[in-house]
Amino acid sequence: MRFFRLFFISAVAVLAFTSCATQKKATERTWYLQDAKPFTPEQIAMNGQIRIKPLDRLTVVVNSKDPELAVPFNTASSYNSLSTTGTNSTNGAASLQVRTVDENGMFDMPVIGKIDCRGMTRGQLAQAIADKIIEGGYLNDPTVNVEFADMKFSVIGEVSRPGEYEIKNDRVSIFDALALAGDLTVYGMRDQVAVIRETNGVRSIEYLDLTSKDIFNSPAFYLQQNDVVYVKPNKNKARSGQINQDRSFYISLVSTAISIVTLVVTLSK
Repeated sequence: MRFFRLFFISAVAVLAFTSCATQKKATERTWYLQDAKPFTPEQIAMNGQIRIKPLDRLTVVVNSKDPELAVPFNTASSYNSLSTTGTNSTNGAASLQVRTVDENGMFDMPVIGKIDCRGMTRGQLAQAIADKIIEGGYLNDPTVNVEFADMKFSVIGEVSRPGEYEIKNDRVSIFDALALAGDLTVYGMRDQVAVIRETNGVRSIEYLDLTSKDIFNSPAFYLQQNDVVYVKPNKNKARSGQINQDRSFYISLVSTAISIVTLVVTLSK
C-alpha cells in the first residue's frame, strides 16, 4: 500500500512539473525580443524614413516673407495636378494641389519644372525644390513643405484589428504597425511575420522574427508606403479551423441525410 502511495505522489509531482514547464514554454513563445539584453543600446537605422516612389501623391506648399511671390509655385499649372484638398490661406493660393510623381520618379513643379525625387525623403525633396527656386532667382527665402497625400499600409492575419492604416509619421516600425492593429492574437506566429513590399516593380517578402533583437537589422523593420503585414496563424489555429470545417461538413451531411429520410418517409405514406 505504501508503494502505491509513493508511486501516486511521484506521478502527480512529475505531471505538475511537466505541466508547469509546458506552460512556461508556451508563455515564452509569446514574448518579443527574447534575446535582447537590458541596457544594451541598439543603433537606429538612418534609412528607416519613408522614401518617395513613382506614383506617390504629394502636396507641396512654398512660402516666403512676400506671400505674393510664392503664389506661382502653388498653382495648378503642373500637368499631373490631380485634385484640390483645401484652401491655402497662408500664401493666398486658391487651393492646395495634389501632384503625382510620374513612373520615372520625376516630380513636376510649377515654374521650376521637373525634379528627380526617387528615393528622397520629404525633407530632401523640400530642400531640392527650395534650392532650384533660389538658383532660378525667383525667391531668396523660400520655405517648402512637402506632405504625402495618401500614405498607408495594411495589416492582415492574426491581429486584433486587421485593416488598412494611414501613415502619419516619416518613420513607422513593425511594432508601430502591430500596435495600431491591436497587437497579435494568441494564435499569431511571432517568429514568422511577413512584410510584403513592392519596389521598382518587384514584389518581395521579408519574414520578421519578433522574438529576436535581430529584427532591428531587417530592411523591413521600418515600413514603407503600401506595405502589407501578414501575421501567419500557428498550428493550433490551423488545427482549430480544420476541426470547425470538418464539424460543419459533417453537420451539413447529417442534416442533408435527415432531410432525405424525412422526404422518403413522407412520400411513402
